[in-house]
Amino acid sequence: MTQLTPTGLDAHKPAEITRLIRLSGIAKAEMPLAPLITLSVLGGVFISLGALFYTQTTSGFTDLNGGITLMGGVAFSLGLILVVVGGAELFTGNTMIVMAYVDKRITSKALLRNWAIVLLGNAIGCAAIVSLVYGAGLLDGPLGHRAAAIASSKIAISPFEAFCRGILCNALVCLAVWLAVSARTAMGMILSIVWPVAAFVAVGLEHSIANLYLIPAGFLAGAPGSTGALVSNLLPVLAGNIIGGAGGVALAYRLAYGRSLRDDPTNSL
Repeated sequence: MTQLTPTGLDAHKPAEITRLIRLSGIAKAEMPLAPLITLSVLGGVFISLGALFYTQTTSGFTDLNGGITLMGGVAFSLGLILVVVGGAELFTGNTMIVMAYVDKRITSKALLRNWAIVLLGNAIGCAAIVSLVYGAGLLDGPLGHRAAAIASSKIAISPFEAFCRGILCNALVCLAVWLAVSARTAMGMILSIVWPVAAFVAVGLEHSIANLYLIPAGFLAGAPGSTGALVSNLLPVLAGNIIGGAGGVALAYRLAYGRSLRDDPTNSL
């Protein structure tokens, strides 16, 4: 049987993706403060731009049927495309750093430092875009009505529902990142990202960083709510996002491909 010769564009195999994700986790945990906070702010900005695009795309419709929500999900994927292809730090994706932690390649302090700084930077980026969108008058008219409806629907769900939706959401987001790592071209990365992200948006799952834009934007557009309502949504969603990304993706693949990691020459400290 003739064996196909690799073209150099073939996707990375799952074991190789696992190795690359772990190496990326080590690099992220060791990143100096200035670039880490800068890239984290950009991560919040990028996800907010995707959320703004999603809001505009789904505004003005009286019936948000499956086709409209799918279209909105494709629009929202702009955010993660900018993060992965353009380069930024995103808390939900960085939950996969836990792979490097369980392999004792980074310390608990380094893990928590990364998560805290990236979450803070993401929040700053989201707040900046919310402020600019409000200042630009974009929360008037159909877009504002849609923004208010989104925020109201999010704060109406129970904490348990938010937690479960957070798990499902970040499993899909981290799978999007996982698939993007498999690609060797920018177009391959983009196509890998779009469908998992479109799925979580169309289904109505909960992404903590997106909510840092969507809920405040909705409040500014006239949705009734408070800081307490925002926190009540974010806390269970954050917990769910950590479990979905760290456990549902990173540790699952670590369990599946642990032997290949032990044989990796980069394994020694």
